[in-house]
Amino acid sequence: MKFVSKNLKQTEEIAKSFLEKIALEFSDGAIVVGLYGDLGSGKTTFTQSIAKYLGIDENVTSPTFVIQKRYQIPNTEYRMSNIGEKKEKDKKNTEIHHSPFNIPYSSFIHIDAYRLDSGKELLALDFERDLNDPKNIIFIEWPERVSEILPKNHAKINFKFISENEREVEI
Repeated sequence: MKFVSKNLKQTEEIAKSFLEKIALEFSDGAIVVGLYGDLGSGKTTFTQSIAKYLGIDENVTSPTFVIQKRYQIPNTEYRMSNIGEKKEKDKKNTEIHHSPFNIPYSSFIHIDAYRLDSGKELLALDFERDLNDPKNIIFIEWPERVSEILPKNHAKINFKFISENEREVEI
C-alpha cells in the first residue's frame, strides 16, 4: 500500500495504522521492521510517530552515532494510544493513554545501521538476543546495510522524498 504524507499528522496516522496491523502478528521472536529510503525521506519521523503511539514519552532521535537506542514501552494502560485525540490526565497531570487492545511488546528498539559495514557489527550489540525475544519490536533504518542477518519475513517500509512537505510511504 502506498500513502502520501503531507504533514506530521498524516505520518502519525500512517504509523498508527501500520502498528495496529503488526500488533496482531505474533511470532516466536521480535517483530522487525526495515525502514528503506534516502536521507531525509521520513524514516526517523515515522519511527518517532510509532514511539509516540506506543506511549513512549522520551525524545526519540535517530541513533546514527550510537547505532541503537532501546526504549521501554510503558505498561498496558499506556500502550497503543490514539495519536491526536484528547487524553485523560492522571494525578501528576500527565497524559494517560488508554489501549484499544493489548500488545505483547515491552521494548522498542531503534537501530540506525547507516555507519555499519555488515550485520556482524550489529551482532556485536546482542542483536541476536534482541531478535529472539518476542517482547521486542525493532525498527531498523538502513536495513540494507545488515540484510544478511535480518529475518527474511521482516516488514519493509519504503520512504521517498517527494517535496519539502511530502513523503511517499510504501508498506
